[in-house]
Amino acid sequence: MEHWQLAQRQSLPLEAKIIMSNNRIRSWYDYWRGDVYVSFSGGKDSTVLLDLVRRLYPSVPAVFVDTGLEFPEIREFVKTIDNVTWLKPKMPFNKVIEKYGYPVGSKEVSQFVYEIQNTKTPSLLHTRLYGNDKGVGKLPNKWRCLLSAPFKVGNQCCVVMKKQPCKRYEKETQRKPYIGTMCSDSSLRTTTYLKQGCNAFENNRPISTPLSFWHETDIWEYIEKKHLSYSSIYTKGYSNTGCMFCMYGIHMEKSPNRFQKMSLTHPKLYEYCIHQLGCGKVLDYIGISYQPYKLKIPQGTQPDLFINAVNKEEDTE
Repeated sequence: MEHWQLAQRQSLPLEAKIIMSNNRIRSWYDYWRGDVYVSFSGGKDSTVLLDLVRRLYPSVPAVFVDTGLEFPEIREFVKTIDNVTWLKPKMPFNKVIEKYGYPVGSKEVSQFVYEIQNTKTPSLLHTRLYGNDKGVGKLPNKWRCLLSAPFKVGNQCCVVMKKQPCKRYEKETQRKPYIGTMCSDSSLRTTTYLKQGCNAFENNRPISTPLSFWHETDIWEYIEKKHLSYSSIYTKGYSNTGCMFCMYGIHMEKSPNRFQKMSLTHPKLYEYCIHQLGCGKVLDYIGISYQPYKLKIPQGTQPDLFINAVNKEEDTE
């Protein structure tokens, strides 16, 4: 598929996207004879995906990986959904970062840093430092500082805490997943979609991503039109609700960033993250402020409502 074809699909109205997504959901279900499941994070995207799938096939199970890194509001919302299997990783986050390193920059950046520091393959080392014959595949200059960081950097967090529990479930049940990722989330997801489309039947790990050509605005429009319930975390100033302590993309956020917001909405978790897990030293090293945001909150106003007001002001700038 070409970029222009993806752009064309992304520009379609919501109703057309729903029809296209439903076609892919049916194809996946039929190909695997109903042995499928929905990877359900409790966030808005997977909430929409679960609704789409269950409107067609009500008995399809959902699977939630309880990593211990989710917002409390996410976990409470997941508890309200029927037919959800809860999985747990074998290794907690503090042990993951101790063994593999912190998730910093992006999945690609942390992968490249980890490979440079750990590979025994000269050709891979050369590619990560200087690029291949086309000049791609190297660690960006901006992130070379991580090679001498006083802490480990790695991309195994998602693998250990999310993918491995799901793979164990898939092996035990023979079910294949629907996953609610979108191309608009990252360039890596765009590249993957252009290569394999929504339904990757032939992958080593077959997956279906029926929302690939949706935008975030489509997600919210669908939620409004279908009157879907969703996690209350979105009413507290957060637009993304992945793992609370993940630092991917933090360098692109305006102030107050996710950690500054956390200092107001979840102060105990903030203290644990910054000081006990050591995320503060990582953020210091890459020059990202995480100090509690000094908002002058009007008396009687809840912090989360005030953060929402700040967000709206920034969106209009």
